[in-house]
Formats: sequence, structure tokens, C-alpha cells
Amino acid sequence: MIQLNQLTTERRNPQTAHIDELDTLAMVTLINNEDQTVPLAVRDVLPQIAAAIDLIADRLRCGNRLIYIGAGTSGRLGILDAVECPPTYGTSPDLVQGLIAGGLPAIFKAQEGAEDNPGLARQDLEDIGLQRGDVLVGIAASGRTPYVIGGLTYARELGAATIALSCSAVSTIAELADIAITPVTGPEAITGSTRMKAGTAQKLVLNMLSTGTMIKLGKVYGNLMVDVKTSNLKLEERARRIVMEAADCSREDAIAALEAADGSAKLAILIQLTGCTPAEGQALLAHSQGKLNLALQKKEELSS
Repeated sequence: MIQLNQLTTERRNPQTAHIDELDTLAMVTLINNEDQTVPLAVRDVLPQIAAAIDLIADRLRCGNRLIYIGAGTSGRLGILDAVECPPTYGTSPDLVQGLIAGGLPAIFKAQEGAEDNPGLARQDLEDIGLQRGDVLVGIAASGRTPYVIGGLTYARELGAATIALSCSAVSTIAELADIAITPVTGPEAITGSTRMKAGTAQKLVLNMLSTGTMIKLGKVYGNLMVDVKTSNLKLEERARRIVMEAADCSREDAIAALEAADGSAKLAILIQLTGCTPAEGQALLAHSQGKLNLALQKKEELSS
């Protein structure tokens, strides 16, 4: 028998025990009151989040990958975070990946039985060739999803780094992880509906994991996404604005610099600020591990 009574996320919330009797405004006010507790729960685990970011960045800097694995909402949130990395930070689609119990169909339609099969996770990870150098983040609001347990167990057998993200004080996956991130969000407004507070907490943590990692890898300058992939009209315009902001130049100069840099906002900024050639800028960035601020410092040293 599954002991749901031991799971924080499955307990009944006394604050919303009569939510079905309220008018609509009172109903959403109660839900909003519960939602406001989520950032505080995340704040309590910031040290663990920071440690996870450092671990992930170190592994990715050496050419390894970040893999998210989960079932249901947790799996979809991992996939959401993964698929946003290429357009936002210009990464390869292979660098950050998301796996969900039940595969592609489960993204669009619940495949509830798939989460009960730990062997399915092993197969999914074998299919993508999980390696010792990779980082696996297991996501499960309850902390006990068999699919996620199976994935983390397999990763540990390989010697891969493991991170657990759960929202229940009693978490099996936390025991399988090198780093456990456990924002305890408490009982949901609707009992057991972990797509609500727990899902929100998971999204906030995943935002930090990927964003913090990309900052560490030099894909952010100031607070500008200088490795943005110019794959549509909106992103092309965003790249122009990034160059204009960072280099304090006109739109026309930004367009010219981006053309010279083959669409790379980071290289265009370097060209615009230093007057270097595209080849010189690429060499500076390569020498600086892709970090624009270090490349600018290096250029200044060479010029002095």
C-alpha cells in the first residue's frame, strides 16, 4: 500500500476545506493566499539550489549534459525548461534534455500508468546514452515516483551526478541524490493536486537551475542573454536591442555589427565596443571561455 498520509503534498489543507462553498472571488483569494507561500518555501532551499547550479555548470563546462526526468506535471516542467535553453541561450538541443514517463504522448495526454515503472526510466536513459559525466535531475512532487526512483538509481550505478527536486518532507528520491532540493510547499488548495503549489515551486527552482547555469557558462552579460538564437523575427529584434543596450550604440550600428558577427549578439557587442575584427573577437571569446566580460578585459590588456 502507498502511504499517502506520510506525504506532505497529499495532506488535506484546513485553510481550503470549504472552498467549494465560496463565491468565485473568495475562492481565488484562498488559492492566491496559498500560492504566496511558495516563494518562501523555495527561499529555504537556496543553498541547495546554488550548490546544484555549481555542480551542473562544472559538468556542462566539461562537455557533459543536464538531463531532467519526471512523470506527469513534473516531467512536463522539466521538458519546458529544457526546450527553452536553445533559443534563449543558443545551446545545442542535446545539452539540456527532458524525459517524461510515457514518452512523447505523455507531454500532451496523461499516461498515468507509466510513472509506476522504474525500469522504463532506465530504458529511456539508456536510449539517450546517459554517461558518467552527465547530471540527472529527478523531479517528483511526492518524492516517491517509481519512474524517477528508477532513473536516479540507474544514474548512481553509472556514477553520474544526481539531483532530486521534490516538495514533500518525506522524500525517497532525496536519499538517492548527491544534492536534494526540497521546498516543502505543504498541502495543496485542492488535496493532492500537485500541479498547483508544488508545480509552481518546481518551476521556480528549474528556472534558477538553468538560468544560473547559463550565467556561469558566460551566456549572460549583465542581465542580457547575449547568446540568444536569432531564429525568428522577435528574437532578431531582441538581439539588436541587446547589442544597442550593451554597446550603447544606434540601431544601425547594431545591425551592422550583428551582420559582421553572423548574428551573434555576444560577438557583435565585442566588435562594437573594441573595434576588433570578427576573427579577433572569436579568438578573444574562445580564450575567455565564452565570457564577454573576460574577453573585454583581455582586449583592454592587449591594447594597453
